[in-house]
Parts: sequence; structure tokens; C-alpha cells
Amino acid sequence: MSENIIKELTDEVRSFADARDWHKFHTPKNLAMALAGEAGELLAEFQWLTPEESSVSSLSAEQKKAIELEIADVQIYLLRLADVLDVDIASVVREKLQINESRF
Repeated sequence: MSENIIKELTDEVRSFADARDWHKFHTPKNLAMALAGEAGELLAEFQWLTPEESSVSSLSAEQKKAIELEIADVQIYLLRLADVLDVDIASVVREKLQINESRF
């Protein structure tokens, strides 16, 4: 895996948005709302499952694929939001892990 995978994915998502001229829609507010919506769609995949049914060994191939695609949607919007806000995801994740290390 590339050391710059986050940057590479961010560039791909930006290119996708650029090709469709979506900049006018990709405000931080709109992207955050879309991210929340996609997180809700991910949650819906688990809504009526028991903890046991939601384990990877219990999911059908179709359920797992649907979950994977919702995770991808969440990640795409998160990458786009970070890009629009000029947030270095790797740096802030490391910073937050350090904060959590001292808290927990």
C-alpha cells in the first residue's frame, strides 16, 4: 500500500468532483450533511441485526457488499470534506490518537 494513499484517494475524489463541476455544491455544510446521510445509510444496514448477526462471519455476501459500499460513501464524503477544508487527515488522526492516549 502506498504511503500517500489518503492523498491519492483525495486527489481521485477531487478529480471526480471537478469533472462534474460540483464545487458549487461541495460547501463544508453540504458535505457534512451528506456525510451524516451516508453514515445513516451505513447504520441502516445494521438496524435490525442482533450483535451476533452483525459479525462478519454471519453476514451474507450481499450484506457485506452493501456495507462495504456504504463505508466507501462515508469515506468519499469525509475525504472531500477534509479536502475542501484543507485538513490533513493523517495529521489530525495522529493528533487525536495522542489526545486519546492521555485520556484513556
